[in-house]
Amino acid sequence: MLSLSDSESSSRSSSPPHLIFAHDDDDDDEDTNSSNSNRNNDHDDNNNGNNKQASINNSNQDDYDIVDAIPLANRDPVIPPFSSRVSSSSSSSSSSSSFSPPPGLSTYHADLATSPITGAIAHDNPMAGYHHHDLLTHARLRVPLLHGLKIHSDHSQSSQQRSVNVDAVHDTLSPTHVSPAQLYSTESGRLFHAGKICIVLVGLPARGKTHLAVSLTRYLRWLGVKTHAFHLSDYRRTHIQEGQPVPDDYFLVNASPTTVILRQRVMAACKNEMFKFFDQGRGQVAIYDAVNPTSAGRRVLVKELNQHGIHVIFIESICDKPEIIEANVRSVKISSPDYVGWSEQDAIRDYLKRINDKIPHYEPVDEQEFSYVKLYNAGERILLNNSRLGYLPNRIVFYLMNLHIKSGSVYFARAGRSTEVRPRYKSDPQLSDDGWAYARILTDTLLAHRKSEHELRVSQGDDGSAERKLVVWTSTRKRTIETASLFEKEFGFDCRQRPQLSQMHPGLLDGLGPDQVKAQLPDECAADRKDPYRHRYPRAESYHDLAVRLEPIILEMERISSDILIVAHVSVLRVLYGYLMACAPSDIPNLNFDRDEIVEIIPSAYNNKVKRIKLQGVESDKLL
Repeated sequence: MLSLSDSESSSRSSSPPHLIFAHDDDDDDEDTNSSNSNRNNDHDDNNNGNNKQASINNSNQDDYDIVDAIPLANRDPVIPPFSSRVSSSSSSSSSSSSFSPPPGLSTYHADLATSPITGAIAHDNPMAGYHHHDLLTHARLRVPLLHGLKIHSDHSQSSQQRSVNVDAVHDTLSPTHVSPAQLYSTESGRLFHAGKICIVLVGLPARGKTHLAVSLTRYLRWLGVKTHAFHLSDYRRTHIQEGQPVPDDYFLVNASPTTVILRQRVMAACKNEMFKFFDQGRGQVAIYDAVNPTSAGRRVLVKELNQHGIHVIFIESICDKPEIIEANVRSVKISSPDYVGWSEQDAIRDYLKRINDKIPHYEPVDEQEFSYVKLYNAGERILLNNSRLGYLPNRIVFYLMNLHIKSGSVYFARAGRSTEVRPRYKSDPQLSDDGWAYARILTDTLLAHRKSEHELRVSQGDDGSAERKLVVWTSTRKRTIETASLFEKEFGFDCRQRPQLSQMHPGLLDGLGPDQVKAQLPDECAADRKDPYRHRYPRAESYHDLAVRLEPIILEMERISSDILIVAHVSVLRVLYGYLMACAPSDIPNLNFDRDEIVEIIPSAYNNKVKRIKLQGVESDKLL
């Protein structure tokens, strides 16, 4: 990875005319005031039904990639450590000392020691007062990985291990974090000469702000931009003791003096965390998720942020369609921590009251000196003001133009077996008889699952009369096309071939077995053991190359609101799963997708969830 020394200063221009585009948007909102290694074909062991643990499996020779040929037991992977979530208590002390990696480590390896997935030994933290990080010493960085080791799935685990089945988009990044699609690094930790940026979200409740914050965080982190979303409601819940009700006038503009003081404390705690993120965490983009309803409050916020050298971009989400607002309320707010133990109707009634309380005092963003983006009705159009912002802000605007309310699931499935036991990349073999039998089971199982999910949504009050649309994507390889062909031939679904979904190119390793690779390329094998994500065999692709290649697919996934089935090689599925679940680079080569299951990613405003659908009749080795 290229490392540059830079000051990351940015230059801005003043206000050009408004620009208006047609565009797509997203989902939920916030509520407060202004404010291969095992690159083999693996699978996950079942744990409590649909919740599976990532396991390491060295069997299965089909889908054979020589790039995936080196057994995991012969590699020397890094055990990535734990990254804690938002601290519930505020720290009074803060250290301004800069982060330095453990002795003998490059910036990249220091990042592997602070990856946001599994745990490690705690050491003194250079980010005192911010979210805690556990660092590995140089001596503990590498440990032998035994065949069959599992990364346990436990939402409550906080130290030694962390599940790849839990969306890590809210995890705190280490100061030296390196992301899956990051192209280079800098001494400052900031990219694209963009400096420090705070994206301030504006809009009434249930306008999709929280979904917008999480989606932007996921995408920018994937590119390597150190980003964190600060949801003001999280800090409100921290400052109000558990079991205590929110003051009745908390969401009113004309609140009592006691409530005003409480709100000021909440906002101060949130902003202090943001400043620590920038100053101690080497952060680049903070997303401030709150209602921010008044012009006066926004001006005060801009002044304070500018004093810290932070450029401000406002994104206002505007929605006047009742069906969109109701969908946002139902899909997000009834699952909010604010409404634990509430009935659905009571929760909806209370939240709608919050909205109505704010409407008379809400002031749309029209300060011409500000840089701002307005999103209308979840993507009908987008308006920019003072839009000469630089490369990174324009990448953000480009992403917003592709963003939509994502209600549909993304399904991952592997292709069926081919006519070759060890298919060569150049030969591009067709499906075998067993592969066609697998394709039949895959088609029938997914359609039955979608039907049952639709019936469940209808029973829960969904007004939709028809199932969501389904789009099927495959690579241009024959096996993937044939595996998905029944969806189009028998049921008329739209099947599209996407060349970006082709598996990693094996290069000179095509046709070689694991023993041959180790004998002929011992130095390459040693390099691959040290960095299985970024290592590139001669004339081959790495996982990092694949992640960069898949960016158009990622943007189109965000743009399509219907269900998507992706039938592809396991290497492609690993990278796309890594994006949707915010996995660390060190985890992606070890993600496992068995042929006897479909992996479903279910989107929501706060985080994505994983569900695994068993393919009955694909248990036997004959069909696997």
